[in-house]
Amino acid sequence: MSGQKGFTTQRLVMLAMMTAVVFAVNYPRIIIPLPTGETSFTLANIACVLSGLLLGPVGGLASGLGSALYDLTNPVFAPECWLTFLTKGAMGLGAGLVAGNAQRLERLGYPRCLAAALTGCLVYYALYFGKSLLYDNMLVGGLPFAAAAALLPLKIPASLFNGAAAVAAAPPLYLAIRSAMKRAHLPLA
Repeated sequence: MSGQKGFTTQRLVMLAMMTAVVFAVNYPRIIIPLPTGETSFTLANIACVLSGLLLGPVGGLASGLGSALYDLTNPVFAPECWLTFLTKGAMGLGAGLVAGNAQRLERLGYPRCLAAALTGCLVYYALYFGKSLLYDNMLVGGLPFAAAAALLPLKIPASLFNGAAAVAAAPPLYLAIRSAMKRAHLPLA
């Protein structure tokens, strides 16, 4: 696979599979009500980071699309599916950019996986908290800036848990999948 450009059949299948995985792992969640809406504990961030590790930057498409499709299944989340596509897509893109060439050269070790996962999560949470402040709290909620900003700390516990889970779980999952693919003589996408 290295040296090939564009979308091969295998790369397209991996992209579709990771989109489906991200979509599916959005379902098991613990919803936490907040004064301005809700937040949740979910496994989706693990799959979003894993998409970037497995696919490189194009993994952002799988993480964004899978998450946005999930949003479309719930009338509460559906109006914001475009924001989810951008923010979750940025998570996979960030992880994929750090993993990038090392993944294609099969030199993506645990430290680089960890750095990629951390980068993906930091990018996502910067965008997520910006979206929560500007869109959810100010635009939709009609709150002034100070009141909108004061509500952001309520989202920190779930965000820290979800981010820590992604950083802890995605790198070993990637390494296990890469090892299994090598044993099966399948090239990395």
